[in-house]
Amino acid sequence: MKMNEATGKRRIKVLIAKPGLDGHDRGAKVLAHAFRDAGMEVLYTGLHKTIDEIVKISLEEDVDVIGMSIYSGAHLPLSKKLMEMLRDKNLTDKLVLIGGNIPHRDMETLKNYGVDGVFSSGSELDEIVKFINERVKKKNG
Repeated sequence: MKMNEATGKRRIKVLIAKPGLDGHDRGAKVLAHAFRDAGMEVLYTGLHKTIDEIVKISLEEDVDVIGMSIYSGAHLPLSKKLMEMLRDKNLTDKLVLIGGNIPHRDMETLKNYGVDGVFSSGSELDEIVKFINERVKKKNG
């Protein structure tokens, strides 16, 4: 467990994943830097990870947050599979965020799958950091 040197508290650990054939990773890298600047520990999976690999990494690394950046349009099936696998592996304590090219009409469906937060392209970095800080604090009591 890594500690935040400034606060002496445990650092929030975030996994940023790029599932499927999506090759656009600029947004994921921007998020990784913003989260590190906010004092979080960040793991970036790199491109073309399967949902199985993402779940395995999140379990092995004991992350607090799983964020998938999706620009390919496959956000619904990928998110549904992720949430099903997390339930199957009893990893429902993870905060799950989906971001990227997400149409407004799909946001409610993603939340019905169990996704905690949906951030479409153009979301403010400070808003996402605040969301993570508040939700992880709430989940950890």
